[in-house]
Amino acid sequence: MSLPAQQLQFDDALLDDYSATVADAVDRIGPAVCRIERIGGAGGQGSGFVITPDGLVVTNFHVVGDARSVRVTMPDGVSREGRVLGRDPDTDIALVRADGSFADIAPLGDSKRLRRGQIAIAIGNPLGFEWTVTSGVVSALGRSMRASTGRLIDDVIQTDAALNPGNSGGPLVSSAGEVIGVNTAMIHGAQGIAFAVASNTANFVISEIIRFGRVRRAFIGVSADTTNLPRRAALLSQVSSSTAVRLRSVEANSPAARAGLKEGDIIAAIDGRPVTGVDDLVRLLDAERIGRETLCTVVRRSGIAQVTVMPEARPDN
Repeated sequence: MSLPAQQLQFDDALLDDYSATVADAVDRIGPAVCRIERIGGAGGQGSGFVITPDGLVVTNFHVVGDARSVRVTMPDGVSREGRVLGRDPDTDIALVRADGSFADIAPLGDSKRLRRGQIAIAIGNPLGFEWTVTSGVVSALGRSMRASTGRLIDDVIQTDAALNPGNSGGPLVSSAGEVIGVNTAMIHGAQGIAFAVASNTANFVISEIIRFGRVRRAFIGVSADTTNLPRRAALLSQVSSSTAVRLRSVEANSPAARAGLKEGDIIAAIDGRPVTGVDDLVRLLDAERIGRETLCTVVRRSGIAQVTVMPEARPDN
C-alpha cells in the first residue's frame, strides 16, 4: 500500500532538513580539515584539523608516529610543512604547528553536552579519497578503548559514522558545526563501530602540550565509564551532579587497588570536587596530585565511603 502524498511530502521535508544540517556543518568545519603526511620517522598518513589561525593542528599520535615534521595539505591544495609540538600516545592525540596563517579554523566544542542519538559527522581523507564526509549518530559516550601503548583511552565517543584508514585524526562534528571529537579508530571485523577521543579530553591534552611539551599525569590504575548518579547517592555524597564515573577495572597492585577501590565503585568526587564524567577524572588526576593523598568520595551498595588514594607518576611507556 502506497503512502499518502502528504506523508511523502513530510518525509521529503525531513530528509531535506537532515541533508541541510549535515551540509551546513561540513561547510563550517570542512575547510579547516587537512591531510597529514609524515616526513621521515615511523608513522603514516591521515587527517587533522586546524584549531587556531596561527596554525595549530590536531591529529592522532599514530598518524605522526615519531616524525618531527609533517606535510599539511589543505582542501585548496596548498601544502605547508608542520612541526610536531608534542604527542600523547595514551590518548592517541598529537599537536602540530603548521607554517603560515589560516583563515578557516575548527575549534573544539564541549563534548560534555553530547547526547546519545544526536547526529555525528566524520570528515577526513579515508583510503586516499580526499575530504570525504560520512554521517551517523553518537552511539555511546564515556567508552574506554585500548591505545597503541596498551593503556586504555578514557572518555571515548562511540559512533556509527563510517571511518576507514586515513580518517584518523580528522574531526567528528556535531549538527551544530562544532568539533566534538577526534576520530581515532574503528573495530576491525565489526559492523560500523568507530571511535573518537572526546573534545574535552583532547582540549586537556593540547593545553598540557602547549604548556609543558608533554602531558603530565597522576596514575591510580583504573579504567572507567561515565554513569548516572542516583539523586539519593548525590545527596548522600554531597555533590550536585547527576552523573559520575563507574570503575570498569582496577589494576592489581595499583594505587587504587592498594587503597581498596574495586570494580563497580562509583567515584562521585575527588577532594570534594564533583567527578561528572571520565573527562573530569582525567583532568583532576594531573601532575599536582602525584604523591599527594587524594580523597575519593565513593558510592557503593553499602553506602558512601571516603577512600584515600596516593597517586603515582604515570609510568613510562
